[in-house]
Amino acid sequence: MKHAGKARCAALKLIFLALIAACVIGAAGWLFKAGVTLALVAGVIWLLFTVFTFYFFRDPTANTPQGAGLVVSPGHGKVDVIEQLTESKVSGAPCHRMSIFLSVIDIHVQNAPVSGKIARVTRTAGQFISALKTDSAAFNENVLIELDSTETPGEKIGLRLIAGVLARRIVPFVQPGDDLRRGERISLIQFGSRCDLYLPLTYEIKVKLGQKVVGGETVVAAKS
Repeated sequence: MKHAGKARCAALKLIFLALIAACVIGAAGWLFKAGVTLALVAGVIWLLFTVFTFYFFRDPTANTPQGAGLVVSPGHGKVDVIEQLTESKVSGAPCHRMSIFLSVIDIHVQNAPVSGKIARVTRTAGQFISALKTDSAAFNENVLIELDSTETPGEKIGLRLIAGVLARRIVPFVQPGDDLRRGERISLIQFGSRCDLYLPLTYEIKVKLGQKVVGGETVVAAKS
């Protein structure tokens, strides 16, 4: 599968940096006669961080449903906003907005909601307020991925990846011109976040507020 293993590479990078920090702390302990105690504490913290990081960056391959007119969830988490906007951030026309909150224990790799071609990837600087707030997309640093659907030619679908208090690094795996299949991995948001999905009104929403969804698997909308 395309982009498989990228989340694990990100985890290994963080673990390596944490190991360097633990070694520095341990060495400082010897210099200031805290010695074995500080080194052991640093080692235990590093081991706990390693276990948590591998858990956090887990990335199972999605069992993506097939069928015409289906939209799968772009993220793993809980749907906490379903609304209609008078103007889409992507097409300029009215649209559905669905927002999914990703807690710190959810999988944080995102998946393509439909098959298509990446039109634009736009990063916008901003704040890092809690992603628990449903309006954090209006203030927080985010990346907007605009997708030209190949399932319905001429149709535009948007996905906004939103940073949070801990989630300060958004890592897109895609760039303009890339072709995607429904369910493919497209990005990673590190340590708790939110993603918004923008769909034309020709789709019927298939999930409810508070529902848990699985990225690349749960059908969240279908052609009405």
